[in-house]
Amino acid sequence: MYSIYKTVHSATALEHCVYCNLLSAHEKQLVVAGTSQLHIYRLNSDHEVKDKNATEASKKSKLECVMSYNLWGNISSMQKVRITGSIRDSIILTFKHAKMSILDYDPETHSLKTTSLHYFEDEELTDGRRQVIDIPVVCVDPDNRCAVELIYGTHLVVVPFKKDIASEDTETGKLSSISSYTIDIRKQLDEKISNVIDIQFLHGYYEPTLFILYEPLPTWPGRTAVRTDTCSILALSINMQDRVHPIVWSANNLPFDCIRVHPVPKPIGGVLVFAVNSVMYMNQSTPTYAVSLNSIGDHCTAFPLKHQEGVKLALDCCQAAFISYDRLVLSLKGGEIYVLTLMVDGTRNVRSFHFDKAASSVLTTCMCHCDEGFLFLGSRLGNSLLLKYTEKEQEDMLMYHNTTDVTQQHTSDVTQQHTYEDLHTTKKKRLDTMGDWMASNVDEIDDMDELEVYGSETEGGTHLSSYTFEVCDSIMNIGPCGQITMGEPAFLSEEFSGIIDPDIELVSTSGYGKNGALSVLQRSIRPQVVTTFELPGCTDMWTVVGNLPKPDSSPVDAESLETEEKDNKDKQDIKDGHAYLILSREDSTMILQTGQEIMELDHSGFITSEPTVYASNMGNNKYIIQVSPSGVRLLEEVKQVQHIPLDLGSPIIQCSVIDPYVLVLSAEGQLVMLNLRPDSFGSGVRLALLKPDLQTETRIECMCLYKDISGLFVTSKEDNVSNIASKSSDVPSTSVGFNLEQSVDDEDELLYGDSSISLMTDGSKVDQTTSAVNETATKTKEVSPTFWACLYRENHSLEIYSVPDFKLSYVIHQFPMAYQTLQDDYKTSSSSANTSDKKSDKSIPNLEPVSEIVLVGLGNKKSRPYLLACAGEECLMYEVFPCHLTSSTGRLKIRFKKTDHNLILREKKSAKAKTRAKSEAAEKQKNNPKALVSRLRYFEDISGYSGVFLCGPYPHWLFMSTRGSPRFHPMGIDGKITSFTPFHNVNCPKGFLFFNRLGELRISVLPTHLSYDATWPIRKVPLRCTPHMITYHPESKTYTVVSSTQDPCSKMMRVKEEERELVQEVRDDRFVWPLVEKFSFQLFSPVSWEAIPNTKVEMEDFENITALKSVYLRSEETHSGLKCYVAVGTNMCYGEEITSRGRIMLFSIIEVVPEPGQPLTKNKIKMIYDKEQKGPVTALAHVEGYLVGAIGQKIYIWALKDNDLSGVAFIDTQIYIHTITSIKNLMLIGDIHKSVSLLRFQTDFRVLSNVARDPKVMEVYACDYLVDNTQLGFLVTDKEQNLNLYMYQPEARESVGGTRLVRRGDMNIGTNINSMFRLRCKLSDPSTEKRASTIIEKKHTTFMGTLDGGINFILPITEKVYRRFLMLQNVMSTHIQHLAGLNPKAHRLYKTKCKNLTNPQRNIIDGDLVFSFMSLNENEKGDLARKVGLTSPNQIIEDLMEIDRITSHF
Repeated sequence: MYSIYKTVHSATALEHCVYCNLLSAHEKQLVVAGTSQLHIYRLNSDHEVKDKNATEASKKSKLECVMSYNLWGNISSMQKVRITGSIRDSIILTFKHAKMSILDYDPETHSLKTTSLHYFEDEELTDGRRQVIDIPVVCVDPDNRCAVELIYGTHLVVVPFKKDIASEDTETGKLSSISSYTIDIRKQLDEKISNVIDIQFLHGYYEPTLFILYEPLPTWPGRTAVRTDTCSILALSINMQDRVHPIVWSANNLPFDCIRVHPVPKPIGGVLVFAVNSVMYMNQSTPTYAVSLNSIGDHCTAFPLKHQEGVKLALDCCQAAFISYDRLVLSLKGGEIYVLTLMVDGTRNVRSFHFDKAASSVLTTCMCHCDEGFLFLGSRLGNSLLLKYTEKEQEDMLMYHNTTDVTQQHTSDVTQQHTYEDLHTTKKKRLDTMGDWMASNVDEIDDMDELEVYGSETEGGTHLSSYTFEVCDSIMNIGPCGQITMGEPAFLSEEFSGIIDPDIELVSTSGYGKNGALSVLQRSIRPQVVTTFELPGCTDMWTVVGNLPKPDSSPVDAESLETEEKDNKDKQDIKDGHAYLILSREDSTMILQTGQEIMELDHSGFITSEPTVYASNMGNNKYIIQVSPSGVRLLEEVKQVQHIPLDLGSPIIQCSVIDPYVLVLSAEGQLVMLNLRPDSFGSGVRLALLKPDLQTETRIECMCLYKDISGLFVTSKEDNVSNIASKSSDVPSTSVGFNLEQSVDDEDELLYGDSSISLMTDGSKVDQTTSAVNETATKTKEVSPTFWACLYRENHSLEIYSVPDFKLSYVIHQFPMAYQTLQDDYKTSSSSANTSDKKSDKSIPNLEPVSEIVLVGLGNKKSRPYLLACAGEECLMYEVFPCHLTSSTGRLKIRFKKTDHNLILREKKSAKAKTRAKSEAAEKQKNNPKALVSRLRYFEDISGYSGVFLCGPYPHWLFMSTRGSPRFHPMGIDGKITSFTPFHNVNCPKGFLFFNRLGELRISVLPTHLSYDATWPIRKVPLRCTPHMITYHPESKTYTVVSSTQDPCSKMMRVKEEERELVQEVRDDRFVWPLVEKFSFQLFSPVSWEAIPNTKVEMEDFENITALKSVYLRSEETHSGLKCYVAVGTNMCYGEEITSRGRIMLFSIIEVVPEPGQPLTKNKIKMIYDKEQKGPVTALAHVEGYLVGAIGQKIYIWALKDNDLSGVAFIDTQIYIHTITSIKNLMLIGDIHKSVSLLRFQTDFRVLSNVARDPKVMEVYACDYLVDNTQLGFLVTDKEQNLNLYMYQPEARESVGGTRLVRRGDMNIGTNINSMFRLRCKLSDPSTEKRASTIIEKKHTTFMGTLDGGINFILPITEKVYRRFLMLQNVMSTHIQHLAGLNPKAHRLYKTKCKNLTNPQRNIIDGDLVFSFMSLNENEKGDLARKVGLTSPNQIIEDLMEIDRITSHF
């Protein structure tokens, strides 16, 4: 069995973050990483008034994604470094085992490049160990002299960055680097050094000095009575030139629970050592100062610790970052944020610590300090947050400076509390509307004393400051996906009820603790249809703004999901709504007036006797322009103002309008420009005609106009500096922002940013000598918009002209070749990024014709220009970036970088049918030229989003918000879409219109309950508790969710005289009680995603829910003989002294009469069965109408009769069965240590037997089936992040007579998978009306959710396709340059703890690598296709399209 594995939703969890000058020397960027994903964000600053009483503007920032990369390896650690001689920072990445890569920014291609690779995977370094559990950690010297990586837990890799001046290369003039080397810390330093806990470089030393925290003789909490204080430290001075490493400082007998080291910056210096129950400040020249944070720290160590009064903390799993030299922010495992202040005296000796609880936020995985006042918290358990912290202003602090006693301070604070309540009212309102999923109750602390602490000056000058935190922005995370289930969405328009494939949405458990949530995912967009008209024969349409008489009746509520506030806002904006709809036909035009009702206009100034080529508004929406094949009309409302007949020798086929310019193109390539100018006669305006004088004679195929307000389209560097500086101005006037007061309270705006955030780019800090005040004062110049025309010619050249003088400013030859980087080819002899491949252009004479180009500004205030082009059936997308490497005068200082979207938009047809249709269309166009129907439709403000809609056989939405990431979402539910236009109307506020293949005009809106600025459209439902399991009940269409809350526990279960009783434990006030989970489950309705009242079932204390499943059991109540029940299995966790027991509960979800005003109460839970079992219930399933359960080391099968379970069969198994998956009468069971087994239940004989099992040791995470017609495979994921494919093949020799499962496929997927589910392949294709073949109908796609927030699938494929893809995969592994020097083949290699005696089976294609074939240029595609043995890449693309279409569910 052959298959292909592919990622369809990239991982969203973040584990590493740094803030550095990666892209620019003048502006810092935030670099975040998680698993194999690397993202670079820019902080866009804006000035907004915080509240009415504030006198100064307060700076806020939003995150904008600049770049994203997918690496062929999981990132273990990440650091920044400034290499000698560089003006920018570099990024150091380490990967599993002993790989290190240094990445730098390449301004020529606007991408990251690999500058250095270090590889230390050596058998000698591992000491013969096969399994290496030590994660490679890298740290960088504060003075950027070297980096040190800890590998295999026993060796240090030293990578020097300091140049060797003595060995200067005379030919190149460059300084050579000192080579890297390794240090065996046991042989070269001290044989006692083992079990290294953390390494960090110290500040303020002449030589790079490495601080090592290690534990030579390990212990654990249960053995502290015998062995404690086992940790030690040493400081190592590194002399890279002589490779001498003397130990300059050491100490022993530190507490055994030391976990982390944080070097203190200058001028204090030294180091902070964090233990779970204590904090120590250590310095080589001063005595150690250490405090205990709770009473556990007082008793578990002999290290001298002082009591930290008023604090009861535990620092396990905490993250910390310095915000100044004497203050650092701590984020604890529960999300609490503390500010730790180091109190120093006059000699800079730390004399005390001060802990201030400032806020409560997300559960943090990584943390870094950004610009002054900003802090980033990265998380893999919730949304990552950008926080803004503010220190109390000095005038507010003065009133407390005379108070020296902390108790008196708090008393005084209470009396002054009313002064600050008004100050924080606005912020409280703002944060209350964020939604619980933000996981930031920063300002929801009831008592202001807990929120802010005021201090006074101490002897040494250190003063205590109060800090407040607020959320500026966040990055969405749907991980960890503990369990994913499918369900039916609550809302689907009636027009789509007859589709072949079931309409399904995914619901996943996400987050942990107070970050817990349910993530509702829909991959494709289902528009909410308001109404449908049948208008056959229409080829194109446009909507224009006009003034209609205000309707008397109230608007019809078309979007019932919108809030009342937004509805009111829409009603106010209807005055700028679209008043006329222009429909073009083959030989005529229909004009519709769109008010309360849609009616046809019989008499108007519009031309209706011939088709319309284009229609739009001009003059700030005051006028309407209509372009027909014979001329142009200018109208004011429906009154004709001007008519310009144009005789160009051929009819007009294309038009582009950017106020005040109109560009018209004829069928023979003639170009005419019209300019809207004021006129003293008549209506006051007129269109002036201009025939551009173009130098070249090659025919123009298509064109577009572009208005640049980004400041990138400049012909000299001085213009760019002034434009970018003015772009950071406080009052940008070129873009219309949303109403800030209303958008701040919007949940989506707080997550995804709003449209009024100004852009800070590389030029915003050009003059470094100017102070910030003067710099802000000088930035008063507004961005002056510039106008440009893009022309695509018959010779495949793309030209950019300035408007209105039409001066040639940019040329790109062979544009359809789709190179990764495009640059100005004005001088063909100059070296360029894309001329190196152009020698072989003649080998591909048949370039795909470009039928349409669009240059639009997207993103934050349209500051990100993108070039989109339709080349044949595919869509090319390029991002514009500044590049000042060319010195040519009068040329644009820009380049184009290709955006890889890997979309396959072509129609599903045979090659002959495509060729025939293409030739017929070309012949028809030649004989009777028609207007070019645009496939790329730009839109603004459709439900608050802007972007481009891609019409055609497989329609897609392209959204880009202030977040900066292009989001492609398919909309294939209505098939092929021929035309699209925005529509803002009283009955359809901020909606859109489109024609489907049947000629039906649908008036629709986007469902607003989903957020579209994400990889998939998503709705996150906050739970404020940890979700563990979820299952869908099809009969009642509800979800059952198992969740838990953590509460401190001071009781233990004891056995006294064979009876169990809870005993209250007594401890002191500073004791940190353990947290115990309290389980419960409840029903949720997909209509509003609220918990259904009175359906919550609480578990007993210490009772954990271990299994939840919707099971179909035999019942006489239904026609089918099966009824769906919710089965729950539990386990009583009383400790190791008490025998573990469990319960099985069966529930039926029934419908009752709902309570008045509570429609959700129509569903209730009815208990069917509830009994205690002899052991823990660890897994549940159903087979042939019977209930299957794993209890202890046995598997039982029960029959439900008269609300009681009667035993039918049982079998003994391995150690701990935690997953059971059934299909027909087969069951696949997964053991926590002993791999998987296949069981069969024979109903007639009531026999449960073991068919086959995998004899090897494997820690199973999840298992499911892979169905390919008559073949059945068994998919298993394990702890080593492998995906295994087993088959039952009794005739094979390896199966030992059919008793063993045979492994027929394996690969490493680089992430842990905890949940899998199957779905039949999709039968319908949006591009065709044909139904898929029977072979596809009997094939299943197995989807899986990862613990890092990703969604993947595996699909069986034929051997022919597999062989073709295997050759392509092998060629692409070596042909494509991979970032960070990683190898896809090594990344996907099967990984084990110990060496197996079997070879890897593979047989699974890496779909992520194969699908990147679509992002190659045409030359590379042709070369790879020939290496595979094909004449053209079309066959590969067809195979990829087939896989993409049949797996495009949800």
